[in-house]
Amino acid sequence: MRTVNRWLLFVALATALPLGVLYAAELQPATCAAWQAYLQIAEARLQARLGEGGHFLWTDEAPGREQALRDGSILVAPGAGNGTQSVQGGLIHDWIAAMFIPHANLPGVLRVAHDYADYKQFYKPAIVDSKVLGSAGRDETFEMRSFHHVFVVTAVMDSEFVTHDVRVDEKRWYIEADATRVQEVENYGQPNERLLPPDRGRGFVWRLHNITRYEERNGGVYVEMETIALSREVPAAVRFVVYPVVAHFSRSELMTSLEKTREAVAAVIGPERHTNDSGADMPVAAGGGQD
Repeated sequence: MRTVNRWLLFVALATALPLGVLYAAELQPATCAAWQAYLQIAEARLQARLGEGGHFLWTDEAPGREQALRDGSILVAPGAGNGTQSVQGGLIHDWIAAMFIPHANLPGVLRVAHDYADYKQFYKPAIVDSKVLGSAGRDETFEMRSFHHVFVVTAVMDSEFVTHDVRVDEKRWYIEADATRVQEVENYGQPNERLLPPDRGRGFVWRLHNITRYEERNGGVYVEMETIALSREVPAAVRFVVYPVVAHFSRSELMTSLEKTREAVAAVIGPERHTNDSGADMPVAAGGGQD
């Protein structure tokens, strides 16, 4: 649900292909350091939401957002700045999307969120395959293969994710997910198909981090997905073309992901709406008890 939105910058790099910038690349230590520094900022923002006086939901930070969601809209905006930030050797993309699922409850929505094995059904054709690898306490591990085709470029990525669930209180929950492995599939579907080593290839996505927040109120569940991705850099000469494309694609892809999530919830838990089944074990978060 939160990890399956398609890679935010794929179309930007596809757009840059005719300009000759999609030579093979390798992730550099300085770029990794910039990524880790950005994640620390994102984590600080999350913790501020849990503190006294903070808004758990981005939805509540501006008038009109909640009503728009209850009217059926899906809102998408940059998570910080203009959504795309240049760092040494790469680009960081940070976008947030929100929706409201009426007549749903938190346990039911989380049941769908944790159904990683069925992501290939919920999010096809973007997700080609998905399976659960294991669980340990509040953490789960799964992998998936995603397929992307834009213009003349096709990219298939194999990724492994570790997720961590945190219960804030009875009605609020968030999940953080990290891609611990992202590998490009070369020659997909051909006899010579192979996985490239991590951090090698065309650099569509090198790192991915997701934070998804859930809150049950007003007869339904609000879902907010923030996706932060790291890609290879784009030459300065073409950024004025690439950045607007990234923004448009990011909005479109996040909206599609949430729409499919809402459809999956309706299909899977529709008959169980407004039940009090608590479903899974629900740990307690910092700011609402124990992490």
